[in-house]
Amino acid sequence: MSASEVEEYRPSEDEPFMNDRQKEYFRRKLLSWKDEIIRESQGTLNNLQEENNHLPDIADRASSETEKALELRTRDRQRKLISKIDSALRKIDMGEYGYCEETGERISIRRLDARPIATLSLEAQERHERDEKVHRDD
Repeated sequence: MSASEVEEYRPSEDEPFMNDRQKEYFRRKLLSWKDEIIRESQGTLNNLQEENNHLPDIADRASSETEKALELRTRDRQRKLISKIDSALRKIDMGEYGYCEETGERISIRRLDARPIATLSLEAQERHERDEKVHRDD
């Protein structure tokens, strides 16, 4: 399948679930997302290294430190996201991609297209979030 065919292709619920075209579509989508995150994180690292740590004003230093802390938290979230992307890519290779980890049911193509690292069906995710909210309210 050529790159232009993949870019034009959109998986649908009408075709066999996780056929070769769908697997390739999601593999490319995940790899592209991962590459984008890595490029962004490299920019973040460059910015952190270039920042001038010798700001004379204490307010400027405090502001700079706050920005650095935010950048590092963002970088940590990106690292975790890359781990989830790698896990999804492994699942594609193993033939397990697109199935809910809780119920074993298929995750809808629409959900996977919107969130290709989804590991739960929409119903299981909603149930999980409701349970989490109940425990948080205790």
